Amino acid sequence: MITGIVIAAVLVGGVGLFIGLFLGVAGKKFAVEVDEKEIKVREELPGNNCGGCGYPGCDGLAAAIAKGEAPVNACPVGGAAVGAKIAAIMGQEAGEAVRMTAFVKCAGDCEKAKQNYEYTGVQDCKMAAMMQNGGSKSCSYGCLGYGSCVKACSFDAIHIINGIAVVDKEKCKACGKCVAECPKRLIELIPYDQKQAVACSSKDKGKAVMDACQVGCIGCRKCVKECPQEAITVVDNVAHIDPEKCINCGKCKETCPRKIIV
Repeated sequence: MITGIVIAAVLVGGVGLFIGLFLGVAGKKFAVEVDEKEIKVREELPGNNCGGCGYPGCDGLAAAIAKGEAPVNACPVGGAAVGAKIAAIMGQEAGEAVRMTAFVKCAGDCEKAKQNYEYTGVQDCKMAAMMQNGGSKSCSYGCLGYGSCVKACSFDAIHIINGIAVVDKEKCKACGKCVAECPKRLIELIPYDQKQAVACSSKDKGKAVMDACQVGCIGCRKCVKECPQEAITVVDNVAHIDPEKCINCGKCKETCPRKIIV
């Protein structure tokens, strides 16, 4: 009986030893080399996995930076501070990164924009946009105010105030989730330091805009004529400011008869 136990123990030990050796050899043969820089870069990234950098999460960005496929300051959430740390890891200069923020191109709140009907469906912008005229507002381009962008934001940087989305510049990390979520394509990223922007996206002509909203851009071009830098253009009946040319002089804001430049 003792002999049988010994034999069984030897067999089990032998099988275990074989499996251990096999796994050890297989582990070395099929091992995936890990880039130490990639690990260090990943440790510096904030871990929000927002996708604002254009890569699939922080792991994807870390791999791209380590391979030299993405700039060291590509993380919009980490900003300049994280960019500097990653630059040191990669032995590069971080360069100057322009801080961006989300901006909602609509100022037609509950007092200023007319409503064609009362919407009582699911409180979601994408659902509301499928209704007649693209929503209950007379302006088919305006913010619907049901907070799809609010739900998408991981930083509590956007809220619905008086029927329209409003961005908190100090909290916004420019990840771009709200931009992608808005069915009206009302939200864009602009430089944080840009002091003037046109809070309207209506492509309707002047009279139609005035009938639908008290503050909508009517494409009068007064701002275009007043701008000393030729930074403003009117395309499809709505003004747009080029941040590369704008010097934040404020003349466009002063001359706008609709007070839609904020």
